[in-house]
Amino acid sequence: MKVTEYYPINILKPFVKVIKIIECGDGEIQNRVLPNTSLSMAFCIIGQNSYTMDSGNFILPKSVISGLRKSVRLINYSKNTSTIIVLFNENGAGAFFKVPLHRLFEESISLDNIMNPNEIRDTEELLCGAKTNFQRVKIIEQFLLNNLINRKPDTLISDAVSKIHQANGNIRMSKLADLHYISSDAFEKRFRKNIGSSPKQFASIVRMSSIISQKENRRILGFALDAGFYDQAHFNNNFKLFTGQTPTEFYKTGTFW
Repeated sequence: MKVTEYYPINILKPFVKVIKIIECGDGEIQNRVLPNTSLSMAFCIIGQNSYTMDSGNFILPKSVISGLRKSVRLINYSKNTSTIIVLFNENGAGAFFKVPLHRLFEESISLDNIMNPNEIRDTEELLCGAKTNFQRVKIIEQFLLNNLINRKPDTLISDAVSKIHQANGNIRMSKLADLHYISSDAFEKRFRKNIGSSPKQFASIVRMSSIISQKENRRILGFALDAGFYDQAHFNNNFKLFTGQTPTEFYKTGTFW
């Protein structure tokens, strides 16, 4: 598997973190995608991708938008596939989509459910006809520019996201609302609209990501207790949901995104 990263043009930088092109060669590859704090949009240029759950294997739409998740997802890339992925900044996706982003939580849906189907088909055809990855990136950037609705991210929500990261997710949502001089209900509604999850769900993703980044299995429980998990069983259940593995299995394999 070859992964190439491209940074967006300046006008898109407030909204888009990175554009990735994933190319899979002669063999099929399964990728363990852990929950993260950014929505993503993908166009499968060549081939077909799927995802695996306990109940079976499911084909992903050719063009798909994926919301935030609290659980791991196993993505299967069949041989000779090429996929372009847009990873949005945490407070960036709302600039392009009219649908309330929290409706996408734990979901991956076809882009033509929330955007102009004709424009999606035209973009897919342009991507297939492009000769180079650079050309494909430019097609995606133009697609994003054509659908840029709001050019100013919500600064209050951006600041709240920053504070959640600074606290490694271990912060009370009522405190966040008070810090921004807004009621808890109004804060949650505004956060869900812009980020794609409740503040509590977002903080839990940040908290677990922070623990996992320590990369030391023998000290993992200590980090977990510091982060607010009240016992090992509680932590292990959350860890298994987040990664699909026990801490021992996870740190032994080390293969994840």
